[in-house]
Amino acid sequence: MDYFETRYTQEGYYRIAGVDEAGRGPLAGPVVAAAIILPPEGVGEPLFDSKKLSAKKRERLYEVLCSKALAIGIGIVSSEEIDSLNILQATLKAMTQAVEHLSIPPDLLLIDGPHGLPLSIPQKAIPKGDQLSNSIAAASIVAKVTRDRLMLQFHQKYPQYNFARHKGYGTLEHRRAIERFGICDIHRKTFRGVKEFFDR
Repeated sequence: MDYFETRYTQEGYYRIAGVDEAGRGPLAGPVVAAAIILPPEGVGEPLFDSKKLSAKKRERLYEVLCSKALAIGIGIVSSEEIDSLNILQATLKAMTQAVEHLSIPPDLLLIDGPHGLPLSIPQKAIPKGDQLSNSIAAASIVAKVTRDRLMLQFHQKYPQYNFARHKGYGTLEHRRAIERFGICDIHRKTFRGVKEFFDR
């Protein structure tokens, strides 16, 4: 998991930021991205793709990362912007925001997925990077926990959808709630499973 970090450190990059997102697929809520610069010695914990961790383990690692990371930046793009831009462009915008919100300027970006960012910083796009890079795995954990916490807040406003359970993903429970209650302000109106109920 530290192949890319080791390789690029040997090439003279010392402030390497991993970048990843959470929330591309849901029918509701924002897409959230995180950028994180880990200390050279790591954080003393094995890091994995957030999707392969339990919620409890993600929360614990999130606290570890927040206490030990050199810098963390967050980017959030709303459901309205997702509908306006499309999900790919919204995701890249959130990732760009996350990098721009780092308190320490990175000298290299390791980005999950095949797409680069519109930034002048040297960067490497790595498909399935959250399974190959500690920095990207760390970013995936921070992005996922941040988004899950936002969806818990939305659950308080819209309890009929039970966002606390499914976090906006298109589960059977969520789809049935949409059929019963219609859509709310945070549903993505251009997504299949939602657009059919828009303006009903």
